[in-house]
Amino acid sequence: MSTTKITLRDLAKRLGVHPSTVSRAINPKTRQLVGEKVVAQVLAAVQELGYRPNSIAASLRTKRSNLIGVLLPDITNPMFPLILLGIEEALGPAGYTALVVNAGSGYAKQQHIVEQMQGRQIDGLIVASVERDDPLISYCLAQDLPVVTVNRSEERGRVSCVVNDDVLSIRLAVDHLVALGHTRIGHVVGPLNVSTSYHRHLGFQTALIAQGLPFDERMEVESSAYTREAGVLACEELLTQFEDVTAVIAGNDLIAIGCLDVFHQRGIACPADISLVGHNDTPLTDVIDPPLTTVRIKQRELGFQSARILLNTIDEGESEPLEVRLKPELVVRGSTAAPRRLASAKAGAGRKKKA
Repeated sequence: MSTTKITLRDLAKRLGVHPSTVSRAINPKTRQLVGEKVVAQVLAAVQELGYRPNSIAASLRTKRSNLIGVLLPDITNPMFPLILLGIEEALGPAGYTALVVNAGSGYAKQQHIVEQMQGRQIDGLIVASVERDDPLISYCLAQDLPVVTVNRSEERGRVSCVVNDDVLSIRLAVDHLVALGHTRIGHVVGPLNVSTSYHRHLGFQTALIAQGLPFDERMEVESSAYTREAGVLACEELLTQFEDVTAVIAGNDLIAIGCLDVFHQRGIACPADISLVGHNDTPLTDVIDPPLTTVRIKQRELGFQSARILLNTIDEGESEPLEVRLKPELVVRGSTAAPRRLASAKAGAGRKKKA
C-alpha cells in the first residue's frame, strides 16, 4: 500500500482539471461555483485516494482556519450538549468546525484557553460561560476576535447574544402555580453572577407583584451552582427559612432534582405537599418520579442562532451587537398540583354536593 501523500495538484492532474477547480469543489462554501458532475467526480477521487487538504497551507492563503472556538461552563450539564448540537448544525454546512472546551469558571483559566485557541487561528468564539461583568469579553474585543455569547449575556451589551427570555420563563412558572392556587411560592435561583439567574431573580419579584402577591427575602435562596448537589443545599436553606412554602421554582432541572432529594429525605410528598417547577426541560426530566413540570428552552435553536450570527460577523466584519431572545414554553407534568389545603377543600365541597 502506497504511503505517498496525495496533493491537490496530483488530484487535479488525475481528473484533468485545474487545481482551483478541485479546491472549489472540496470547499462547501465555494462548491456551488463548480458543476455538479465535476463536484461528484472530485469527491469520489478524494475518497478513493484518501486526499486530505493541508489546512495550515489553506489558512495561510485565505487568512481563515475555519475553526470556531466554543467555551462551555459545564459539559456535564445536559443543556450544553444540546446547544452544541445547534452550533454544529450551523457551522457544518458553512465549512466550519467547532473546537470545544469545557472552560468552567474563572477568568485566568478561560483567557488561557482562548489564547491556546488563538494559537490555532480560530476565526471566532462562542461563549456559553459568560458572566454579567466578564473580563474575557474585554480581552476578545481588544484582540479583535469576533465573539458571540449564547444562553447568557454580559451586562454592557458589547457583543451579540442569543438568550432565552428569562423574565418570561419565570412568569410562566409563577402564573402556573398561582392558577393552581399557590400563594406561598419559593425560588431557588441560580448563581446571580450570570444573566440567566439575575433576570429570573428580578422576574420572580415582578411576577409575584403582578399576581397581587407579596415578596420578601426569605422566599428566595441563591444556589451556588447549577448542580444537583448545590440544589440540595439551597433547598434545605429555603425550607428552613420559608417553612410554609407550598411550591418551589428551581433555577434549572438539576437544581430541581436536588430539591426532590431533599423532599425525599424529609418525607415531603411532591406534588401533594410541595409542587416543583424546573427550568430548561433537559433530557429525562419526563421519566423521573414525579415527571418534572419545567420551562422548556429552545436549546438547539440557541446554539444554531448564535453560530449563524458569528459567521455573519466573520464574513461582514464589524456590526452593531444583536440581542436575540427566544420564547420559552411551560411543560406541565406531574410535579405540580393544587396545594393540599385547597385540594382538600375542593374534594370536601365535591362530597357535600353529591350528598
